[in-house]
Amino acid sequence: MAEEAKPEKKPAAAKAPATGGKAKAKKEKPPALEDKPFADFMHQDYLPALKAELEKQGIGDLELKFEKQRIMPLGLSGECWQVIGSWQGGKRRFVVYFPKADIKGPRAFSCSTDGTQPSTIEPFLMDERRITLQLLVFGVVQRLNAQKWLAKN
Repeated sequence: MAEEAKPEKKPAAAKAPATGGKAKAKKEKPPALEDKPFADFMHQDYLPALKAELEKQGIGDLELKFEKQRIMPLGLSGECWQVIGSWQGGKRRFVVYFPKADIKGPRAFSCSTDGTQPSTIEPFLMDERRITLQLLVFGVVQRLNAQKWLAKN
């Protein structure tokens, strides 16, 4: 009977490497959306997700652009990538700045009303260690809600 038990162990040992192969396959996940090249992530993922969420919040005439421009309130000569959102015929406008063309790099936010230039640029999601698509969208919605532009009090 001891001899019969030994052959049972061999198939179990043979199964172990197969399981190890499956574990390796599980480790190879597709790259995260946030690991895409910056411009691809912005055009393919961030702008559509942000537009969908803001429309869900009740903004119907939202216009979103992704452009490389000077930072207007400061009049700096250098340009940086900006997500520019406006609605109500341009009366309400926000800008998310990406100076290093990297979602994990420094980010800033500004907003303005009635076609005026923003008076301040503030850090945007600076304390977050892991930046995700959902967090970038949530951050804009939260900031606009703090301005009382989305929900009535």
